Amino acid sequence: MERLDRRLVDLLATDGRMSFTDLGKATGLSTSAVHQRVRRLEERGVIRGYHAVIDPEAAGLPLTALISVSPLDPAAPDDVPERLAHITEIEACFSVAGDESYVLKVRVPKPGALEDLLARIRAAANVRTRTTVVLSTPWEGRQPPSPDTD
Repeated sequence: MERLDRRLVDLLATDGRMSFTDLGKATGLSTSAVHQRVRRLEERGVIRGYHAVIDPEAAGLPLTALISVSPLDPAAPDDVPERLAHITEIEACFSVAGDESYVLKVRVPKPGALEDLLARIRAAANVRTRTTVVLSTPWEGRQPPSPDTD
């Protein structure tokens, strides 16, 4: 990726609502040149979308947990992500190496809701679970470093 494109990606990762004019000022490009480059980055799939960053506690979801899942039947088809896609409390699903098959990041309002969610996950995907409750989140959502930096 060109250095200017990388700079645009970094700026948009920090502030997805940054205007083309402000992006141009930060990169030395014209507004129309920024617009063209951003459109190409979107078309190539480098930029996949824009979203709001929500404060989970303010949204009534103060409890975050990481749930590791393993199939009860190792011979069963590996379709856990599809079986769990409808459960909206699951914020992310990671395929992992190790003893478990997937790690789910979930957010719920209270411990009782987590208990209910675990039962629904087990029933929907025919898996066993191991849960880690997050006590605090010093930071998350960092963007990957630019390959050009050390």
